[in-house]
Amino acid sequence: MSLLVIDTVLGTINLQLLPESAPRTVSHISNIVNSKLYENTNFYRSDFVIQFGLHGSGRSNPHGDLAVNETGCAGTVTSNTRGTASVAHFDVPDCGGSEVFINLGDNAHLDSAYGGYCVFARVDPHDEASFRVIDAIAAEVKTKGSVGIRSVRIQ
Repeated sequence: MSLLVIDTVLGTINLQLLPESAPRTVSHISNIVNSKLYENTNFYRSDFVIQFGLHGSGRSNPHGDLAVNETGCAGTVTSNTRGTASVAHFDVPDCGGSEVFINLGDNAHLDSAYGGYCVFARVDPHDEASFRVIDAIAAEVKTKGSVGIRSVRIQ
């Protein structure tokens, strides 16, 4: 199983990619990761999710938007629960770009809201270290506004 490894100043988050349930989304994010576009960006949002991407980085995504959003995770069993990751998009489906969020709690309403937010990766339920880093990022973003990302890679 492939991992999306996010190395931050507060520690590392390991997300298991789910190509069997979200092949287009995994491919889209893999292209961005392999282009090294997430290097030295930040987690900048913390409410019911933590979010990172190219927002505010001055960089653009040459891979474009996710043209076919696997909205609502149709045909999958993965819901937006604590530790799962999805691609953010505007209030219409099929426009996901480079912004990725990780759910801080169970957010099943995101499975269908605005066409749905398809889960493409998740923290292994037994990976306590990754969950601690997610929670630390959430707290730090709330108090300081951002948390630096050193690197993002697939292994």
